[in-house]
Amino acid sequence: MHILVLGAAAGGGFPQWNSHAEACRRARAGDPAVLPRTQASLAVSRDGRDWFLLNASPDLRQQIAANPALHPSHGLRSSPIAGVVLSGGDVDVIAGLLNLRERQPFTLHGTARTLGILDANPIFEVLARDVVARSVLPLNERVPLTGGGIGGAESGLWIELFPVPGKVPLYLEGHDGPPPIEEGEDTVGVAVDDGERRFFFIPGCAAMTAALADRLRGAELVFFDGTLYTDTEMIDAGLGKKTGLRMGHMSVDATLAAFAGLDVHRQIFIHINNSNPILMDDSPQRRVVDQAGWEVAFDGMEIAL
Repeated sequence: MHILVLGAAAGGGFPQWNSHAEACRRARAGDPAVLPRTQASLAVSRDGRDWFLLNASPDLRQQIAANPALHPSHGLRSSPIAGVVLSGGDVDVIAGLLNLRERQPFTLHGTARTLGILDANPIFEVLARDVVARSVLPLNERVPLTGGGIGGAESGLWIELFPVPGKVPLYLEGHDGPPPIEEGEDTVGVAVDDGERRFFFIPGCAAMTAALADRLRGAELVFFDGTLYTDTEMIDAGLGKKTGLRMGHMSVDATLAAFAGLDVHRQIFIHINNSNPILMDDSPQRRVVDQAGWEVAFDGMEIAL
């Protein structure tokens, strides 16, 4: 399998458009120790020709332009993007779908809950239903990953969506207090395999459960939620009033402890908020992460399994 990191940052990207914090200032200034990053998404392919996106970030047009593997290669109009898999309904997961209009066939995969969010918003009808197939995937069931639109073909890859602790998207929260953290169709992890090798993509997760630990134990490769370094990071920095848990994200310091006994061979943080000091290669927090055997994803990172 071929894996491309299209974007590694959390919602808002890095540097965030309205942030004047140190890390964002250094990134804008071109500091080589603080690389800019677009919003989190992967692309995966079995053959290097047909690609599937894991999430469609608002920066997708820029990400396609930056990765020649995703460029048109024949005819007047074409695309190697055969499909998109969604891990939830948050803005930084679905907004990039609007870049994929223009009647290009592909297959859109997600839970019934996530695809229902798209169905309820007519702006997503720009993805013409006579060429873009919408595929509802069940939870906890490994199924062939299909692509290419209506009547699409199997890709040689398999996919499984599984629930992880999370919450509804921010824009769907009510006014009756914080929504519960629960496991369901709102926040899912993605497992992709080719029959021999498997990796996991979990860009949002509020807690490590026994079931999730069992699933990940001994895994070859895991991309995991790296949004915040500490649970109170936003509060301590004066950037907001919510903890990481309230936002639906497990903090890096807790993740390091939770993964310590899982024997995961390669561990990579992704979906990293602009406030997280691990974005600075020379920060003390980055050294802690490095010494724990973790990597920090960056745009353009390539992995072959």
